[in-house]
Amino acid sequence: MCSTDVKSGTEFYAKLYPEKSSDGVLRLGNIVPDFKADTTHGPIEWHKWIDGKWAILFSHPADFTPVCTTEIGRLALKYDELEKKGVKLATLSADPVDSHNKWLKDVVSHCENKVEIKFPIIGDADRSIAVKYGMLDPTNKDKDDLPLTIRAVFIIGPDKKLKLSLNYPASVGRNMDEIVRCVDALQLSAKHSVATPANWPHNHDSIGKKGWAFLLPTVTPEDAKLHFPGHHSCQVPSGVDYLRLTDVSKLTLQT
Repeated sequence: MCSTDVKSGTEFYAKLYPEKSSDGVLRLGNIVPDFKADTTHGPIEWHKWIDGKWAILFSHPADFTPVCTTEIGRLALKYDELEKKGVKLATLSADPVDSHNKWLKDVVSHCENKVEIKFPIIGDADRSIAVKYGMLDPTNKDKDDLPLTIRAVFIIGPDKKLKLSLNYPASVGRNMDEIVRCVDALQLSAKHSVATPANWPHNHDSIGKKGWAFLLPTVTPEDAKLHFPGHHSCQVPSGVDYLRLTDVSKLTLQT
């Protein structure tokens, strides 16, 4: 088992991001906007609801739309898995809660897996939350045709800071496996001084290191030997020892 006493380099990199945006645009590292709203599970106070957990805010453009119907169904299938990872899940659309409740019957009916929707769906009929989170330009908020919000995913850390965001147009549905993969990568890097390569965990199979992750540059050669015994350095023409892989199966996410 690899030692995890070495301080996570992620803490160092997190300090590079300001907690508050200077121009009102939500960016990585910012504390996410707080809000109060009605949901299918009753009233919610967002920051209190997060309560020191990882959280996902998953927005969709509108109820009674085909792509959104499949997304909520597939997301429901990931709920238990995300809950086991300590992640709270909420979705949002620019429709009132009464509309959500009627639409959810269609979602359950259409999904072949007989899903149960265990997460709240937030009502944002006035688009105020969508504007706070940069999903909608403020000048469009009160247009007569009530423009759709984008398909957005916000993964938020226990410190209420934005760790990752994904934006999709209304015409492209999201891949729920990718969202879970992002959560796994974020939680791994938050606990340990590692960064996940492209296509992780399906990376570096050709050299027998499938699923391994890179040590961050903040890990000194001495700490690499001490805390990550058995790590592998990829040889490159430059001769610089920076592609250092470690077996993440020997690491733990437990705090």
